[in-house]
Amino acid sequence: MTKLNNESWPLVLTGLTLAGMSLAAVAHWALPADRVAHTLEIAALLGVYAAGGVPAGVRALGALWRDRDLDIDLLMVIAAIAAAAVGAPLEGAVLLTLFSLSTTLEQRAMGRARRAIEALMELRPDRALRRTAQGTEEVPVEALVPGDVVILRPGARVAVDGVIVEGEGSLDESTITGESVPVHKSPGAQVFEATVNLHGVLAVEVSRPLSESTVARMIALVTEAQAARAPSERFSDWFGQRYTVAVLAGAILAFAVFMALGLGWHGALYKAATLLVAASPCAIVISVPAAILSALSASARGGVLFKGGAALETLARVDIFAFDKTGTLTTGRQEVVDIACEGDETAFLSRLAGIEAHSEHPIADAIRRVAEARQIVPAAVREARAVPGAGMVGVDDEGMIWAGNVRMAERMGARDAPAQRSARIDALHAGSQTLVLMGRGARILGAVTVEDRPRDSALAGLKALRDRGMRQVTMLTGDRRAVAERIGAELGIGAAEIHADLRPEDKVRIVADLTAQGRVAFVGDGVNDAAALARADVGIAMGAAGSEVALQAADVALLSDDIARLAAAHRLARRTARIIRQNLIFAMGAMAVLVTTGLFFHLPLPVAVVGHEGGTVLVVLNGLRLLADPIRKREARTR
Repeated sequence: MTKLNNESWPLVLTGLTLAGMSLAAVAHWALPADRVAHTLEIAALLGVYAAGGVPAGVRALGALWRDRDLDIDLLMVIAAIAAAAVGAPLEGAVLLTLFSLSTTLEQRAMGRARRAIEALMELRPDRALRRTAQGTEEVPVEALVPGDVVILRPGARVAVDGVIVEGEGSLDESTITGESVPVHKSPGAQVFEATVNLHGVLAVEVSRPLSESTVARMIALVTEAQAARAPSERFSDWFGQRYTVAVLAGAILAFAVFMALGLGWHGALYKAATLLVAASPCAIVISVPAAILSALSASARGGVLFKGGAALETLARVDIFAFDKTGTLTTGRQEVVDIACEGDETAFLSRLAGIEAHSEHPIADAIRRVAEARQIVPAAVREARAVPGAGMVGVDDEGMIWAGNVRMAERMGARDAPAQRSARIDALHAGSQTLVLMGRGARILGAVTVEDRPRDSALAGLKALRDRGMRQVTMLTGDRRAVAERIGAELGIGAAEIHADLRPEDKVRIVADLTAQGRVAFVGDGVNDAAALARADVGIAMGAAGSEVALQAADVALLSDDIARLAAAHRLARRTARIIRQNLIFAMGAMAVLVTTGLFFHLPLPVAVVGHEGGTVLVVLNGLRLLADPIRKREARTR
């Protein structure tokens, strides 16, 4: 026999409560009023009180004993007992039945929100085809280790994170990045666990173990996010705990007042029980977490990870967006455009590729690629180190050598030495491409220019943000102003909104200045811009799938490089804030009406019960609407 799990017991108890209530109703209204019907009604009501009241009472007493908290369960049990004490056990049973039903619906609904992202676990294949010296073998995915090569056939689901080493084809990455359009991949491209190879045979080298995969980290982050409560959630809990005490004290006071007014013991107790139900803050307490958990789950399925409700709430209030340029607004795929140097170009590129071999910057990658394409062997450079915001320095067979931007040249005393620069280098400096200089001491040996292109989604994404009423969209970059203005012109960013020639500390300062004007979100790559991400009201890492640093550095991680998804995330955050307001206004309004009616008019207990429990279910359902948010749909990201 299958054992009942923790989620099944509420369903069973609610079923028993509903069955008992139905039987009691039949005995009370449908059967002849004789001893048999009366006995049947009493037995059914006892069943309702046992199945609906005892579990709630145990929970309430446990909370009172462990945490010294008077919670809503206690209010409902006291109200039901009071109803029975004044000769209205059927009304008390109605209260317990509806309370049990609404509690179970809330738990099921909230469980659905919590389980939405964990459903990704079910997409993991159990086995994979690993390449061996003899051919291929089918192995459990847990047996794969970094360096193994797995074969993906058409239609196969990717078992682990890795890099394509052979073959090319399109993959459906909607489960990870939320991108509904298949993504074409070729050798060198990353693939992520739980995505689907649509066509082509791919050989993928495993890059990380299963326990550190993108899906595993997504689930860990979402679990952490759901545990990290938003300010409104913390207030809701704080309010609920203290208000429950106030409600209980108010009911006792109301009982005393109605007794003094001559209503009698039964009448005063009935009114007090009705007020206990009418004033209970169930709907208020559940209003915020129902919406936030649903939004977190919907956004995660759309490839946007919020690190808790606080980030979601803050993003809703953001009215200034600051963007890093390279790798955020642009593809980050730099290409060498031109070369100017003294003497032999091959020797120059060899030395430049040698020092850039120690850098992971996209510009360094472009220089290494052009050297590789020309079959130039990088020169040996030792003691290489990065100079933040400037470039690299190292030592080769002739002494110290450096490569970097104009700031690096200034540090080395080469910036103001015209005799050491050729007219060709000056011409490159005057252009709108990114300039990389290489020199030895105060002498400039040569320069290359590289060029980056805006992302395909950048123009539409920025337009969508402006259409949503952003007060300011600005670009922050360490690149030269001429380069930044070229990119800005293509993306509709005016010169006044561009900050160029920035060091990392300059970005932090500018973000701090912007926070004095409004709520600021800084969007970067999550690695080089960690300080600025931390300084902003909301730090957002772009294209963070597969990047541990990016996932940890920001408050929000966009797993794809689609900037239009950022506008969709902002829209979802604002929609969540709007639904929270709707829930709170409705919950407080309904409670005010019920309490006022109970104090100054005759409010039957069943009406108070229906109003209370119905309102609770309605605010939960209103919050759950966010689970169906169209954040994954392409058209929703540009509205």
